[in-house]
Amino acid sequence: MAKLREECGVFGIFAPRCCDVASTTYYGLFALQHRGQESCGIVVNDDGLFRTYKDVGLVNDVFTPEHLRSLGTGNMAIGHCRYGTTGSNGRENAQPIVVNHVKGRMALAHNGNLVNSCELREELELKGSIFHTTSDTEVISYIVTDERLRQKSIEQAVNHAMDRIRGAYSLVIMSPSKLIACRDPHGIRPLCYGTRDDGAYIVASESCALAAVGATFVRDIRPGEILVFTSDGPTSIDDHCGKADPRLCVFEYIYFARPDSVIDGCCVHEARIRAGAFLAQEHPVEADVIVGVPDSGTDAAIGYAKASDIPYEMGLIKNKYIGRTFISPGQKSREDKVRIKLSPISSVLKGKRVVLIDDSMVRGTTCARTVGLVRDAGAAEVHMRIASPAFKNPCYYGTDIDSRRMLIANHHAVEEIAKIIGADSLGYLSIENAMRLGGDEGKKYCTACFNGDYPTEVPKNKRKNRFEYKISEKRGKKRDPQA
Repeated sequence: MAKLREECGVFGIFAPRCCDVASTTYYGLFALQHRGQESCGIVVNDDGLFRTYKDVGLVNDVFTPEHLRSLGTGNMAIGHCRYGTTGSNGRENAQPIVVNHVKGRMALAHNGNLVNSCELREELELKGSIFHTTSDTEVISYIVTDERLRQKSIEQAVNHAMDRIRGAYSLVIMSPSKLIACRDPHGIRPLCYGTRDDGAYIVASESCALAAVGATFVRDIRPGEILVFTSDGPTSIDDHCGKADPRLCVFEYIYFARPDSVIDGCCVHEARIRAGAFLAQEHPVEADVIVGVPDSGTDAAIGYAKASDIPYEMGLIKNKYIGRTFISPGQKSREDKVRIKLSPISSVLKGKRVVLIDDSMVRGTTCARTVGLVRDAGAAEVHMRIASPAFKNPCYYGTDIDSRRMLIANHHAVEEIAKIIGADSLGYLSIENAMRLGGDEGKKYCTACFNGDYPTEVPKNKRKNRFEYKISEKRGKKRDPQA
Protein backbone atom coordinates (compact mmCIF):
# COMPACT_ATOMS: atom_id res chain seq x y z
CA MET A 1 0.00 0.00 0.00
CA ALA A 2 2.96 2.35 -0.52
CA LYS A 3 1.15 3.52 -3.66
CA LEU A 4 -2.48 3.19 -4.65
CA ARG A 5 -3.47 0.47 -7.05
CA GLU A 6 -6.54 0.29 -9.23
CA GLU A 7 -8.38 -2.91 -9.86
CA CYS A 8 -8.27 -3.53 -13.61
CA GLY A 9 -8.81 -2.61 -17.22
CA VAL A 10 -11.31 -4.11 -19.67
CA PHE A 11 -11.27 -4.33 -23.46
CA GLY A 12 -13.58 -5.68 -26.15
CA ILE A 13 -13.79 -5.84 -29.93
CA PHE A 14 -16.68 -6.63 -32.30
CA ALA A 15 -15.45 -6.99 -35.89
CA PRO A 16 -17.64 -7.27 -39.01
CA ARG A 17 -15.77 -10.36 -40.15
CA CYS A 18 -13.45 -13.04 -38.85
CA CYS A 19 -9.95 -11.65 -38.19
CA ASP A 20 -7.09 -11.65 -35.68
CA VAL A 21 -9.06 -10.17 -32.80
CA ALA A 22 -6.68 -11.76 -30.27
CA SER A 23 -3.78 -9.57 -31.35
CA THR A 24 -5.98 -6.47 -31.28
CA THR A 25 -7.05 -7.33 -27.75
CA TYR A 26 -3.43 -7.97 -26.77
CA TYR A 27 -2.39 -4.47 -27.87
CA GLY A 28 -5.43 -2.99 -26.15
CA LEU A 29 -4.51 -4.69 -22.88
CA PHE A 30 -0.92 -3.59 -23.29
CA ALA A 31 -2.17 0.02 -23.41
CA LEU A 32 -4.21 -0.64 -20.23
CA GLN A 33 -1.39 -2.39 -18.37
CA HIS A 34 -1.13 0.50 -15.88
CA ARG A 35 -4.57 -0.43 -14.57
CA GLY A 36 -3.67 -3.98 -13.59
CA GLN A 37 -0.42 -5.92 -13.39
CA GLU A 38 -1.22 -9.12 -11.51
CA SER A 39 -2.97 -11.17 -14.18
CA CYS A 40 -4.56 -10.91 -17.60
CA GLY A 41 -6.66 -12.89 -20.01
CA ILE A 42 -8.30 -12.98 -23.44
CA VAL A 43 -11.38 -14.84 -24.71
CA VAL A 44 -11.87 -15.12 -28.49
CA ASN A 45 -15.29 -15.86 -29.99
CA ASP A 46 -15.13 -17.84 -33.23
CA ASP A 47 -18.75 -18.30 -34.36
CA GLY A 48 -19.86 -19.25 -30.85
CA LEU A 49 -16.74 -21.26 -29.97
CA PHE A 50 -14.90 -19.57 -27.09
CA ARG A 51 -11.13 -19.96 -26.78
CA THR A 52 -9.57 -18.68 -23.55
CA TYR A 53 -6.13 -18.08 -22.17
CA LYS A 54 -5.32 -16.29 -18.92
CA ASP A 55 -2.58 -16.39 -16.33
CA VAL A 56 -0.76 -14.45 -13.65
CA GLY A 57 1.71 -11.87 -14.96
CA LEU A 58 2.12 -8.91 -17.27
CA VAL A 59 0.48 -8.88 -20.69
CA ASN A 60 3.69 -9.34 -22.70
CA ASP A 61 4.81 -12.18 -20.40
CA VAL A 62 1.51 -14.09 -20.35
CA PHE A 63 0.76 -13.85 -24.07
CA THR A 64 3.62 -15.30 -26.05
CA PRO A 65 3.24 -15.53 -29.86
CA GLU A 66 2.32 -19.20 -29.40
CA HIS A 67 -0.46 -18.38 -26.95
CA LEU A 68 -1.89 -15.73 -29.25
CA ARG A 69 -1.85 -18.14 -32.19
CA SER A 70 -3.61 -20.77 -30.08
CA LEU A 71 -6.53 -18.37 -29.60
CA GLY A 72 -7.11 -18.39 -33.34
CA THR A 73 -9.30 -15.94 -35.22
CA GLY A 74 -12.84 -14.75 -34.65
CA ASN A 75 -15.06 -11.72 -34.95
CA MET A 76 -15.24 -10.92 -31.22
CA ALA A 77 -12.94 -10.94 -28.22
CA ILE A 78 -12.77 -9.49 -24.74
CA GLY A 79 -9.74 -9.00 -22.52
CA HIS A 80 -8.86 -8.05 -18.98
CA CYS A 81 -5.84 -7.01 -16.94
CA ARG A 82 -6.27 -7.29 -13.20
CA TYR A 83 -4.98 -5.83 -10.01
CA GLY A 84 -7.09 -7.65 -7.47
CA THR A 85 -8.63 -5.86 -4.52
CA THR A 86 -11.37 -8.39 -3.85
CA GLY A 87 -10.18 -11.95 -3.55
CA SER A 88 -6.69 -13.37 -3.87
CA ASN A 89 -4.31 -12.67 -6.73
CA GLY A 90 -3.98 -16.26 -7.95
CA ARG A 91 -4.68 -17.60 -11.43
CA GLU A 92 -8.19 -18.68 -10.37
CA ASN A 93 -9.19 -15.01 -10.09
CA ALA A 94 -7.79 -14.01 -13.48
CA GLN A 95 -10.40 -12.73 -15.92
CA PRO A 96 -12.38 -12.83 -18.16
CA ILE A 97 -14.73 -15.36 -16.60
CA VAL A 98 -16.41 -17.81 -18.99
CA VAL A 99 -19.79 -19.33 -18.10
CA ASN A 100 -21.49 -22.21 -19.91
CA HIS A 101 -25.21 -22.56 -19.22
CA VAL A 102 -28.39 -23.89 -20.82
CA LYS A 103 -28.99 -20.66 -22.76
CA GLY A 104 -25.46 -20.64 -24.19
CA ARG A 105 -22.06 -19.23 -23.33
CA MET A 106 -21.00 -15.95 -21.86
CA ALA A 107 -17.65 -14.31 -21.11
CA LEU A 108 -17.42 -11.37 -18.73
CA ALA A 109 -14.73 -8.88 -17.68
CA HIS A 110 -15.24 -6.40 -14.84
CA ASN A 111 -13.61 -3.25 -13.53
CA GLY A 112 -14.72 -2.05 -10.09
CA ASN A 113 -16.08 -3.47 -6.86
CA LEU A 114 -19.56 -4.36 -5.65
CA VAL A 115 -20.73 -3.24 -2.23
CA ASN A 116 -23.28 -6.07 -1.91
CA SER A 117 -21.07 -8.86 -3.21
CA CYS A 118 -21.10 -10.91 0.01
CA GLU A 119 -24.87 -10.81 0.34
CA LEU A 120 -25.34 -11.86 -3.28
CA ARG A 121 -22.79 -14.65 -2.96
CA GLU A 122 -24.54 -16.04 0.10
CA GLU A 123 -27.90 -15.84 -1.68
CA LEU A 124 -26.50 -17.73 -4.66
CA GLU A 125 -24.73 -20.34 -2.53
CA LEU A 126 -27.96 -21.08 -0.69
CA LYS A 127 -29.50 -21.80 -4.09
CA GLY A 128 -26.74 -24.27 -4.91
CA SER A 129 -24.25 -22.15 -6.84
CA ILE A 130 -20.65 -23.33 -6.55
CA PHE A 131 -17.97 -20.63 -6.73
CA HIS A 132 -14.53 -21.25 -8.14
CA THR A 133 -13.04 -17.82 -7.36
CA THR A 134 -13.08 -15.33 -4.49
CA SER A 135 -13.74 -12.26 -6.67
CA ASP A 136 -17.02 -10.42 -6.98
CA THR A 137 -16.76 -10.71 -10.78
CA GLU A 138 -17.96 -14.31 -10.52
CA VAL A 139 -20.91 -13.05 -8.47
CA ILE A 140 -21.85 -10.73 -11.34
CA SER A 141 -21.55 -13.57 -13.85
CA TYR A 142 -23.90 -15.73 -11.78
CA ILE A 143 -26.43 -12.93 -11.38
CA VAL A 144 -26.44 -12.27 -15.14
CA THR A 145 -26.75 -16.01 -15.82
CA ASP A 146 -29.59 -16.32 -13.31
CA GLU A 147 -31.46 -13.53 -15.08
CA ARG A 148 -30.67 -14.98 -18.51
CA LEU A 149 -32.66 -18.09 -17.62
CA ARG A 150 -35.76 -15.90 -17.34
CA GLN A 151 -35.15 -13.22 -19.98
CA LYS A 152 -35.42 -13.40 -23.76
CA SER A 153 -31.98 -11.93 -24.48
CA ILE A 154 -28.58 -11.44 -22.88
CA GLU A 155 -29.00 -7.66 -22.90
CA GLN A 156 -32.27 -7.91 -20.97
CA ALA A 157 -30.56 -10.24 -18.52
CA VAL A 158 -27.87 -7.61 -17.96
CA ASN A 159 -30.56 -4.96 -17.62
CA HIS A 160 -32.31 -6.91 -14.85
CA ALA A 161 -29.00 -7.84 -13.21
CA MET A 162 -28.27 -4.13 -12.79
CA ASP A 163 -31.29 -3.95 -10.47
CA ARG A 164 -29.54 -6.42 -8.15
CA ILE A 165 -25.85 -5.48 -8.19
CA ARG A 166 -24.69 -2.31 -6.43
CA GLY A 167 -21.38 -0.51 -6.41
CA ALA A 168 -18.84 0.25 -9.10
CA TYR A 169 -18.82 -1.80 -12.29
CA SER A 170 -17.77 -1.26 -15.85
CA LEU A 171 -18.49 -4.50 -17.69
CA VAL A 172 -17.65 -5.99 -21.06
CA ILE A 173 -19.75 -9.08 -21.76
CA MET A 174 -19.63 -11.39 -24.78
CA SER A 175 -22.29 -13.85 -25.90
CA PRO A 176 -22.02 -16.03 -29.02
CA SER A 177 -23.43 -13.20 -31.17
CA LYS A 178 -23.20 -9.95 -29.16
CA LEU A 179 -20.72 -7.71 -27.41
CA ILE A 180 -22.18 -5.75 -24.50
CA ALA A 181 -20.70 -2.84 -22.56
CA CYS A 182 -22.33 -1.38 -19.46
CA ARG A 183 -21.47 1.06 -16.71
CA ASP A 184 -22.97 1.41 -13.24
CA PRO A 185 -25.54 4.20 -12.70
CA HIS A 186 -22.98 6.37 -10.89
CA GLY A 187 -20.34 5.87 -13.60
CA ILE A 188 -17.67 5.42 -10.93
CA ARG A 189 -15.24 3.64 -13.27
CA PRO A 190 -14.61 4.78 -16.85
CA LEU A 191 -15.66 3.01 -20.06
CA CYS A 192 -15.73 4.24 -23.65
CA TYR A 193 -16.00 2.97 -27.23
CA GLY A 194 -14.71 3.80 -30.67
CA THR A 195 -14.69 2.59 -34.26
CA ARG A 196 -12.02 1.46 -36.67
CA ASP A 197 -11.78 1.96 -40.44
CA ASP A 198 -12.42 -1.76 -40.99
CA GLY A 199 -15.83 -1.43 -39.30
CA ALA A 200 -14.80 -2.89 -35.95
CA TYR A 201 -16.20 -1.53 -32.70
CA ILE A 202 -13.80 -1.25 -29.78
CA VAL A 203 -14.73 -0.94 -26.08
CA ALA A 204 -12.11 -0.05 -23.47
CA SER A 205 -11.65 1.33 -19.98
CA GLU A 206 -9.69 4.26 -21.41
CA SER A 207 -9.43 6.02 -24.75
CA CYS A 208 -5.66 5.40 -24.85
CA ALA A 209 -6.44 1.75 -25.65
CA LEU A 210 -8.59 2.82 -28.61
CA ALA A 211 -5.68 4.78 -30.06
CA ALA A 212 -3.36 1.83 -29.52
CA VAL A 213 -5.42 -0.36 -31.88
CA GLY A 214 -6.12 2.30 -34.49
CA ALA A 215 -9.66 3.14 -33.38
CA THR A 216 -11.27 6.57 -33.27
CA PHE A 217 -12.93 7.60 -30.02
CA VAL A 218 -16.71 7.96 -30.35
CA ARG A 219 -17.92 8.62 -26.81
CA ASP A 220 -17.99 7.43 -23.22
CA ILE A 221 -20.55 4.86 -22.16
CA ARG A 222 -23.02 6.89 -20.10
CA PRO A 223 -23.54 6.06 -16.41
CA GLY A 224 -26.23 3.38 -16.25
CA GLU A 225 -26.11 2.70 -20.01
CA ILE A 226 -26.02 -0.71 -21.67
CA LEU A 227 -24.56 -0.64 -25.18
CA VAL A 228 -25.12 -3.72 -27.34
CA PHE A 229 -22.96 -4.33 -30.44
CA THR A 230 -24.24 -6.67 -33.15
CA SER A 231 -23.84 -7.01 -36.89
CA ASP A 232 -26.48 -4.28 -37.19
CA GLY A 233 -24.39 -1.82 -35.15
CA PRO A 234 -24.70 -0.49 -31.59
CA THR A 235 -27.99 -0.26 -29.68
CA SER A 236 -28.35 1.68 -26.44
CA ILE A 237 -30.49 0.65 -23.47
CA ASP A 238 -30.87 3.56 -21.06
CA ASP A 239 -33.30 2.19 -18.47
CA HIS A 240 -30.79 2.86 -15.66
CA CYS A 241 -29.51 6.19 -16.94
CA GLY A 242 -30.37 9.10 -14.70
CA LYS A 243 -31.26 6.88 -11.74
CA ALA A 244 -28.28 8.17 -9.75
CA ASP A 245 -25.97 11.18 -9.72
CA PRO A 246 -22.89 10.60 -11.92
CA ARG A 247 -19.90 10.23 -9.59
CA LEU A 248 -16.77 9.35 -11.55
CA CYS A 249 -13.88 8.48 -9.23
CA VAL A 250 -11.83 11.70 -9.14
CA PHE A 251 -8.69 9.62 -8.68
CA GLU A 252 -8.96 8.57 -12.31
CA TYR A 253 -7.83 12.11 -13.11
CA ILE A 254 -5.29 12.29 -10.29
CA TYR A 255 -3.49 9.00 -10.79
CA PHE A 256 -5.19 5.92 -12.24
CA ALA A 257 -5.71 6.85 -15.88
CA ARG A 258 -3.01 7.38 -18.46
CA PRO A 259 -2.29 11.08 -19.20
CA ASP A 260 -3.22 10.71 -22.88
CA SER A 261 -6.70 9.37 -22.09
CA VAL A 262 -9.89 11.42 -22.27
CA ILE A 263 -12.46 10.47 -19.61
CA ASP A 264 -15.96 11.91 -19.54
CA GLY A 265 -14.90 14.74 -21.83
CA CYS A 266 -11.76 15.75 -19.92
CA CYS A 267 -8.15 15.14 -20.97
CA VAL A 268 -6.37 13.49 -18.04
CA HIS A 269 -3.14 15.40 -18.74
CA GLU A 270 -4.98 18.71 -18.56
CA ALA A 271 -6.68 17.68 -15.30
CA ARG A 272 -3.29 17.01 -13.73
CA ILE A 273 -1.85 20.28 -15.00
CA ARG A 274 -4.88 21.92 -13.38
CA ALA A 275 -4.17 20.09 -10.09
CA GLY A 276 -0.64 21.50 -10.05
CA ALA A 277 -1.90 25.01 -10.70
CA PHE A 278 -4.40 24.71 -7.85
CA LEU A 279 -1.60 23.52 -5.57
CA ALA A 280 0.47 26.58 -6.44
CA GLN A 281 -2.44 28.82 -5.51
CA GLU A 282 -3.22 26.99 -2.28
CA HIS A 283 0.30 26.30 -1.06
CA PRO A 284 2.77 28.81 -2.51
CA VAL A 285 6.40 28.77 -1.37
CA GLU A 286 9.60 30.55 -2.26
CA ALA A 287 11.70 28.04 -4.15
CA ASP A 288 14.24 27.65 -6.93
CA VAL A 289 12.99 24.61 -8.79
CA ILE A 290 9.89 22.42 -9.18
CA VAL A 291 10.47 18.66 -9.44
CA GLY A 292 7.82 16.02 -10.11
CA VAL A 293 8.10 12.46 -8.83
CA PRO A 294 8.09 10.42 -12.06
CA ASP A 295 5.89 9.52 -13.67
CA SER A 296 2.63 10.29 -11.91
CA GLY A 297 3.71 13.61 -10.38
CA THR A 298 5.20 15.08 -13.55
CA ASP A 299 2.08 16.69 -15.02
CA ALA A 300 1.09 18.32 -11.72
CA ALA A 301 4.66 19.60 -11.33
CA ILE A 302 4.45 21.26 -14.73
CA GLY A 303 1.16 22.87 -13.72
CA TYR A 304 2.65 24.12 -10.45
CA ALA A 305 5.65 25.58 -12.29
CA LYS A 306 3.48 27.44 -14.81
CA ALA A 307 1.26 28.91 -12.11
CA SER A 308 4.13 29.89 -9.81
CA ASP A 309 6.69 31.08 -12.39
CA ILE A 310 9.25 28.79 -10.77
CA PRO A 311 11.16 26.70 -13.33
CA TYR A 312 10.36 23.03 -13.73
CA GLU A 313 13.33 20.68 -13.89
CA MET A 314 13.74 16.93 -14.23
CA GLY A 315 15.37 16.36 -10.87
CA LEU A 316 14.54 12.66 -10.56
CA ILE A 317 15.04 9.92 -13.13
CA LYS A 318 12.96 6.76 -13.01
CA ASN A 319 14.60 3.48 -13.93
CA LYS A 320 12.01 2.14 -16.37
CA TYR A 321 13.47 -1.36 -16.27
CA ILE A 322 13.11 -2.00 -12.56
CA GLY A 323 10.63 -4.67 -11.57
CA ARG A 324 7.63 -3.95 -9.43
CA THR A 325 8.81 -3.49 -5.84
CA PHE A 326 5.91 -5.32 -4.22
CA ILE A 327 6.63 -8.67 -5.93
CA SER A 328 10.05 -8.97 -4.33
CA PRO A 329 10.33 -11.61 -1.60
CA GLY A 330 11.20 -10.07 1.73
CA GLN A 331 11.24 -6.50 3.00
CA LYS A 332 14.99 -6.06 2.50
CA SER A 333 14.70 -6.89 -1.20
CA ARG A 334 11.80 -4.45 -1.61
CA GLU A 335 13.78 -1.66 0.02
CA ASP A 336 16.79 -2.33 -2.22
CA LYS A 337 14.62 -2.01 -5.31
CA VAL A 338 13.00 1.20 -4.09
CA ARG A 339 16.45 2.77 -3.74
CA ILE A 340 17.35 2.08 -7.35
CA LYS A 341 13.93 2.90 -8.82
CA LEU A 342 14.56 6.67 -8.61
CA SER A 343 17.84 8.44 -9.19
CA PRO A 344 18.39 12.13 -8.32
CA ILE A 345 20.15 14.55 -10.67
CA SER A 346 22.48 16.33 -8.27
CA SER A 347 23.21 19.27 -10.58
CA VAL A 348 19.50 20.17 -10.56
CA LEU A 349 19.00 19.72 -6.81
CA LYS A 350 22.25 20.69 -5.06
CA GLY A 351 21.88 23.86 -3.02
CA LYS A 352 18.35 24.46 -4.33
CA ARG A 353 15.05 25.08 -2.58
CA VAL A 354 12.99 22.30 -4.12
CA VAL A 355 9.22 21.90 -4.44
CA LEU A 356 8.70 18.14 -4.77
CA ILE A 357 5.32 17.09 -6.19
CA ASP A 358 3.72 13.67 -6.08
CA ASP A 359 0.19 12.53 -6.92
CA SER A 360 -0.73 11.11 -3.51
CA MET A 361 0.42 10.00 -0.08
CA VAL A 362 -0.91 6.86 1.57
CA ARG A 363 1.34 5.70 4.40
CA GLY A 364 4.07 8.26 3.85
CA THR A 365 6.86 5.71 3.48
CA THR A 366 7.43 6.30 -0.23
CA CYS A 367 7.33 10.08 0.19
CA ALA A 368 9.84 9.85 3.03
CA ARG A 369 12.28 7.86 0.90
CA THR A 370 11.87 10.26 -2.02
CA VAL A 371 12.45 13.31 0.19
CA GLY A 372 15.52 11.56 1.55
CA LEU A 373 16.88 11.04 -1.97
CA VAL A 374 16.46 14.73 -2.78
CA ARG A 375 18.13 15.80 0.46
CA ASP A 376 21.00 13.39 -0.06
CA ALA A 377 21.52 14.99 -3.47
CA GLY A 378 22.23 18.30 -1.72
CA ALA A 379 18.88 20.13 -1.74
CA ALA A 380 18.82 23.07 0.69
CA GLU A 381 15.07 22.77 1.31
CA VAL A 382 12.41 20.25 0.28
CA HIS A 383 8.77 21.34 0.21
CA MET A 384 6.39 18.44 -0.44
CA ARG A 385 3.18 19.10 -2.38
CA ILE A 386 0.56 16.41 -2.96
CA ALA A 387 -1.75 16.70 -5.99
CA SER A 388 -4.68 15.11 -4.17
CA PRO A 389 -6.46 15.63 -0.84
CA ALA A 390 -5.41 13.60 2.20
CA PHE A 391 -6.64 9.99 2.25
CA LYS A 392 -8.75 9.31 5.32
CA ASN A 393 -11.30 6.65 4.37
CA PRO A 394 -11.47 3.19 2.81
CA CYS A 395 -12.50 2.81 -0.83
CA TYR A 396 -15.10 0.17 -1.69
CA TYR A 397 -15.15 0.75 -5.45
CA GLY A 398 -12.00 -0.85 -6.80
CA THR A 399 -8.85 0.55 -5.15
CA ASP A 400 -6.81 -1.11 -2.45
CA ILE A 401 -7.47 1.32 0.41
CA ASP A 402 -9.45 -1.10 2.59
CA SER A 403 -8.69 0.29 6.05
CA ARG A 404 -8.14 3.58 7.87
CA ARG A 405 -5.37 2.06 9.97
CA MET A 406 -2.51 2.58 7.53
CA LEU A 407 -3.48 6.05 6.30
CA ILE A 408 -0.98 8.52 7.74
CA ALA A 409 -3.38 11.48 7.48
CA ASN A 410 -5.71 9.83 10.01
CA HIS A 411 -3.08 9.82 12.74
CA HIS A 412 -1.05 12.98 12.24
CA ALA A 413 -1.58 16.66 11.48
CA VAL A 414 -0.07 18.11 8.32
CA GLU A 415 2.86 19.66 10.22
CA GLU A 416 3.58 16.31 11.91
CA ILE A 417 3.50 14.45 8.60
CA ALA A 418 5.99 16.95 7.14
CA LYS A 419 8.40 16.11 9.97
CA ILE A 420 7.82 12.38 9.58
CA ILE A 421 8.69 12.43 5.87
CA GLY A 422 11.56 14.87 6.37
CA ALA A 423 10.08 17.81 4.42
CA ASP A 424 10.33 21.48 5.32
CA SER A 425 6.64 21.91 4.53
CA LEU A 426 3.72 19.90 3.21
CA GLY A 427 0.58 20.87 1.32
CA TYR A 428 -2.34 18.80 0.00
CA LEU A 429 -4.77 19.70 -2.76
CA SER A 430 -8.10 20.77 -1.25
CA ILE A 431 -11.22 18.69 -1.81
CA GLU A 432 -12.89 21.77 -3.29
CA ASN A 433 -10.25 22.06 -6.00
CA ALA A 434 -10.17 18.30 -6.54
CA MET A 435 -13.82 18.62 -7.55
CA ARG A 436 -12.76 21.10 -10.25
CA LEU A 437 -10.16 18.92 -11.95
CA GLY A 438 -12.55 17.81 -14.71
CA GLY A 439 -13.06 21.41 -15.79
CA ASP A 440 -16.81 21.31 -15.23
CA GLU A 441 -17.62 23.39 -12.15
CA GLY A 442 -21.00 21.74 -11.63
CA LYS A 443 -19.92 18.13 -12.01
CA LYS A 444 -19.83 15.78 -9.01
CA TYR A 445 -17.16 13.17 -8.39
CA CYS A 446 -16.64 10.35 -5.94
CA THR A 447 -14.37 11.77 -3.24
CA ALA A 448 -15.27 9.25 -0.53
CA CYS A 449 -11.65 8.31 0.20
CA PHE A 450 -11.04 11.96 1.12
CA ASN A 451 -14.25 13.04 2.88
CA GLY A 452 -16.33 9.89 3.45
CA ASP A 453 -19.09 10.98 1.04
CA TYR A 454 -19.89 7.57 -0.45
CA PRO A 455 -22.22 7.50 -3.48
CA THR A 456 -23.68 4.14 -2.36
CA GLU A 457 -24.22 2.36 0.91
CA VAL A 458 -21.03 0.88 2.32
CA PRO A 459 -20.62 -2.91 2.49
CA LYS A 460 -21.88 -4.62 5.62
CA ASN A 461 -18.83 -6.87 5.44
CA LYS A 462 -15.96 -4.45 4.99
CA ARG A 463 -13.29 -7.10 4.51
CA LYS A 464 -12.39 -7.18 0.83
CA ASN A 465 -11.70 -10.93 0.90
CA ARG A 466 -14.75 -12.72 2.26
CA PHE A 467 -12.87 -15.95 2.96
CA GLU A 468 -10.03 -14.20 4.76
CA TYR A 469 -12.65 -12.46 6.89
CA LYS A 470 -14.36 -15.68 7.90
CA ILE A 471 -11.09 -17.42 8.72
CA SER A 472 -9.96 -14.49 10.85
CA GLU A 473 -13.26 -14.39 12.71
CA LYS A 474 -13.10 -18.13 13.43
CA ARG A 475 -9.60 -17.76 14.83
CA GLY A 476 -10.85 -15.02 17.11
CA LYS A 477 -8.51 -12.34 15.82
CA LYS A 478 -9.56 -8.80 16.59
CA ARG A 479 -10.07 -6.62 13.57
CA ASP A 480 -10.17 -2.87 13.24
CA PRO A 481 -13.90 -1.98 13.02
CA GLN A 482 -13.04 0.31 10.08
CA ALA A 483 -11.12 -2.39 8.21
